[in-house]
Amino acid sequence: MRSAPFTRPTLLAAIELLELHSQAKFNQMVLRLGLEDEIPSTTSLSVAKKCDLLGRIVLQRMDNVLDTLDGSMTLGEAVIRQAALLAQQDLATSLQTAFARGLARDGYVLVWDDYGRSASIRAALPSEIHLPETDDEVHQLLKHFSFTTPLGHLDQAIEAHTRGDWAACNGQLRTFIESLFDDIARNVRPAEAVARPSSENRRALLAEIGFLSTARNEWTQDGKNYINGLFKMLHTEGSHPGLSDEDHATFRLHVVLVTARTFLRRLANGQ
Repeated sequence: MRSAPFTRPTLLAAIELLELHSQAKFNQMVLRLGLEDEIPSTTSLSVAKKCDLLGRIVLQRMDNVLDTLDGSMTLGEAVIRQAALLAQQDLATSLQTAFARGLARDGYVLVWDDYGRSASIRAALPSEIHLPETDDEVHQLLKHFSFTTPLGHLDQAIEAHTRGDWAACNGQLRTFIESLFDDIARNVRPAEAVARPSSENRRALLAEIGFLSTARNEWTQDGKNYINGLFKMLHTEGSHPGLSDEDHATFRLHVVLVTARTFLRRLANGQ
């Protein structure tokens, strides 16, 4: 895994899951993490309070490298792996659900052995995408250009994904990408963008000035292009029970983040 693959919400979800440990199991984990001098083994301190101590340490030193039986890894990754050991395939708790959703946003999934036990972590996306870094870069670029409206919609989409409200997540993602292109048009051609009556007209403006490439099929006159296809996919909203909706909401989040990064980078490079 990468040196810092997990975001703060996922680490916090992992630490909350570790509250399921008994005192003895928690103390053994502390020894494996090399934190026995900072987290006492006394049973007078509850596991919940020990988790609070662990969380503060991990958030401050998540990139510190330690040696484990599985090799060298960061403290953050080691804690994620410890939390995965508590996951159960057939009896998912609310704490495990939050942990799994955090992993999904970071580009990872829980997998079990053939007996439905011994959960581990594996990448759900190609490693070159670097989804957590993508999310961070998108947020930084949105703040750099003062694109406050898209930023607000993106944060609401991530919050909705965290609580499992797939319809709200999907809706906010579509509004985010629409408002992003609106703000890009206003940034590069402010007077012309104001004169365009709709978001689609402003996207057409971006194609006319060459910001959106017709050669790469990002935008075409017949509507059969990547941008229009993305909007059509994002428009199919709905909230239904079942794993497929979680998978698709996560897929949409991944696609939108990578797409946003591409065009924000293009704007930042003056292309």
